[in-house]
Amino acid sequence: MQSVPSSLCRFAVVLSTLAPLPCFLPAAASAQSFPDRPLRVVIPFGPGGGTDNLLRVIGPAAAATLGQPVVIDNRPGGASIIGTELVVKAAPDGYTLLASDSSVLVNPGLFKAKMPFDTVKALGAVTMLASAPVVLVTHPSVPAKSLAELLALARAKPGTLNYASGGLGASTHLAGELMKQVAGVDIVHIPYKGTGPAMADLLGGHVNMQFSGISSARPHVDAGKLRALAVTGRQRNPAMRDVPTFEESGVKGVDADSYWGLYAPSGVPAPVLGTLNRAFGGAMRSAALADRLADLGFIPIASTPEEGTRQMRAMIARWTEVVDKAKIKAE
Repeated sequence: MQSVPSSLCRFAVVLSTLAPLPCFLPAAASAQSFPDRPLRVVIPFGPGGGTDNLLRVIGPAAAATLGQPVVIDNRPGGASIIGTELVVKAAPDGYTLLASDSSVLVNPGLFKAKMPFDTVKALGAVTMLASAPVVLVTHPSVPAKSLAELLALARAKPGTLNYASGGLGASTHLAGELMKQVAGVDIVHIPYKGTGPAMADLLGGHVNMQFSGISSARPHVDAGKLRALAVTGRQRNPAMRDVPTFEESGVKGVDADSYWGLYAPSGVPAPVLGTLNRAFGGAMRSAALADRLADLGFIPIASTPEEGTRQMRAMIARWTEVVDKAKIKAE
């Protein structure tokens, strides 16, 4: 908040009976003029993943509503904690935001006391953006054309197959660990600094399989470069109708759909949050973007800040329970 000269505050005290709020006028004016410069959206992963894909679709529409550019800042590493901490430490003025998948919801339960901040206290939602299933894709060199065949191969050769994920704590990590738990297989986890780098290594045949968001995997599946075996969720996703769910394939309990949210440091004024919510939530609800979002597998949510914050806190509690019950460890 802009400081107020002491002389102005003394003048306000003299006139307090006539105008009780003059010392707060600069803050009010700041909120009313928001935004008056570009916004930065930190993505705690490398380019090419689901979060990056989503923001590059809705960012221009949000920018048009706000009248200011929306600059994407990819800050991968530290299981998404590095980029998240940048936002946590930023001024609560609405100009620095965090866009993240479920990792921001999982990390408190996965890393517990190792977390350098309290997510519940440090962040609030601008809006929950979308949800989508996680898809299991394999390199064509893997001799399995179904989930059943893949699991049979894993049981025959324990510890020899590996899977890539977008990083520790991501839904793409948890999906793999849950599959290992419920199917009783030994598959080695290889975490990357985002889905994009993981996908590059999968396409190059350096890893056997990957749990990925649909937006990152579908183009390569359509091109025949990867094979999609199963998706999380209770029903098939319209973007990949030919791919069965894990449950359809005989493996229940791989409940690791990904959720994307837009977050701000705690303390951002309500009017500023409202402006941001209208811009980004409006982009998620835009009829002009509906087909594009559906093609990428995203299911829009577009909640209010209050609803988003409640969902954030509830999902942190839920994922902490899942991590503890499944005894998932951060390598």
